[in-house]
Amino acid sequence: MEPDVRYTYVGAALVGLVAALVFGFLWLTEVTTRGGYQLYTIYFQRQPLDGLQVGGDVTTRGIKVGQVMGYELSPTEINKVRVTVRVDRDVPVTETTQAVVSRSFVTGIARISLVTPLPAGPPLTAAPHGERYPVIREGSTPAEQLQDAATRAAAAGTTALERLNELLDERNRKAFAEAVANIRDLAAGLNERLAKVDTAIASLERSADAFGRSGERIAASIEKVAADAGPVAREAERALREVADAAATIQRETAALARQVEQASGGASAELRATAQELRTTADLLDRTLNRLRDPRAVIFGPNPAALGPGERLK
Repeated sequence: MEPDVRYTYVGAALVGLVAALVFGFLWLTEVTTRGGYQLYTIYFQRQPLDGLQVGGDVTTRGIKVGQVMGYELSPTEINKVRVTVRVDRDVPVTETTQAVVSRSFVTGIARISLVTPLPAGPPLTAAPHGERYPVIREGSTPAEQLQDAATRAAAAGTTALERLNELLDERNRKAFAEAVANIRDLAAGLNERLAKVDTAIASLERSADAFGRSGERIAASIEKVAADAGPVAREAERALREVADAAATIQRETAALARQVEQASGGASAELRATAQELRTTADLLDRTLNRLRDPRAVIFGPNPAALGPGERLK
C-alpha cells in the first residue's frame, strides 16, 4: 500500500511542477508583451528561411532590436511561413515597414531585418482580422530585385527575338531584299546623274570663262575702235566744215550773180529768167546740203534715232 501512495505523490508533484512551468512561461510572455516588447507576425512566401533559428536576431539598420520567437508553416498555403518576432517598443514600426531575410556569409546564420522606407507611414498597432498580432509585410532583398530585373530583361529579350523572327519571315525577307536592291539601283542612278551634272557644270564653267574672255576682247576692241575713230571723226568734221563753208560761199556768190543777171536783163528775156530759176534751185540744193553738213557725226554715223520722223527708220 505504501508504494502506491508514494507514486501518487510523485505524480501529483510532477503535474504541479509542469503546471507551474507553463503558468510561469505564460506569465513571463504576458509580462514581456505588456512590458518593453511588442510581438509581430511576418509571413514569408518569396524568401527562403534557411539558417533562421528561434532566438535569431531581428535588426534595424544593423542594430539588434528584437529576436525570433518561433515560426511554423501555414496550414492553408504550403509555401508560406508564419514567423513571430519580438521587437522593442521603442523601435518605430510603421505600416510601410518591410521584413527582409539576410544571412552572414561566414556562418550562414539568418536574421530578419526591418526596413522602413521614407516617408514613414503611421505606426503599426492594429492586428488584422483573424490575427493575434500586427502583421509586418514581407519585403524584397537586393538579390531578389536583381533576379526580378533579370527576369524582366529576359522576358523582354524573348519578346524582342520573337518579334524579330516574325519580322524576318520569308515574305518580309524578300521584301527587304527587294527594297535593298531598289535602293542600290537608285543610288547607282543618282551617281550617274550626278556625274552628268558635274560634266554640265564643268561645261557651263568653261562657257562662262570663254564668254568672259570674249567680253573682255570685245570691250578692248570697242575701246580701240573708239580710240582710232576719234582722230578720224575730228578730221572728217573739219573737212565737212570746210565743205560747208565752201558751199555757203558758192550760195552767196550764186545769189549775187542771179541778182546781177536779173538787174542786167531787166526781165526782158525769158531765157535769162529760166537761167535764174535754175540758179535759185541750185542755191536751194546747196542750202539743204549745207544744213545736212552742219552735223558731221550724222553724216558719218547716221542720224540720231531721236531725230527720225514718223515712219522713218535707220537702214
